Amino acid sequence: MFAYPKQAEFNGAVPKTKIYAHARPSKRVKELFVAQVGEILWKYKLSRETIKLPPRNGINEIQVFEIALRTPQLDPAVLQAIDKAVPFPLVFQLTYDGQVRFAASWKRPSEADASKWVIEASFQTEPQPLDTERPPLPVALDLAGLYEQIVRRHIPLSPRPGEGIADHVDRYNALVAKRKAQQQLEARLAQEKQFNRKVELNAQLRELATELASLQH
Repeated sequence: MFAYPKQAEFNGAVPKTKIYAHARPSKRVKELFVAQVGEILWKYKLSRETIKLPPRNGINEIQVFEIALRTPQLDPAVLQAIDKAVPFPLVFQLTYDGQVRFAASWKRPSEADASKWVIEASFQTEPQPLDTERPPLPVALDLAGLYEQIVRRHIPLSPRPGEGIADHVDRYNALVAKRKAQQQLEARLAQEKQFNRKVELNAQLRELATELASLQH
């Protein structure tokens, strides 16, 4: 996604056992870790010390993890476990067979417990060649502003003029929920035999289509 500055390099190994200790994943998620994840490397640390941007809104640093995958896909539950284990904003570079995907979550400090973070939504890009040229980091006044811009680049939905990051994420979440509801209605319609029920379901689908169009723009 970005060409991170040389001075931000950290290159520290992240043991899976440390993730397990903090995230306490289920047996199924641990099995996914073993099957899908090779090495986890803390690749970059974006902070006041490394990129000269001050903290704001509880964001003191942004960490970039590079994960060498054993499979083409990574289950979202694995990324969520890693995100849960690390009390800082995280950006991921997921590498496999000469390709890389980028992932990020919009997370914020919990209002009830400042030591914990709340994950509002997670995003993942399509794969691209590892040697694809990457742009520099976005210009920002502080780490919170930088984090917002980084996350926005991962959201597969264009922001509206003047739309804040929280509203942008909420609209994306609403869009995902409406698409899921649309798929469920379409499945019900395909199985429905009664004409009157088909008319009702088609009306609901038209209403959903209008709502989806509104959310996309």
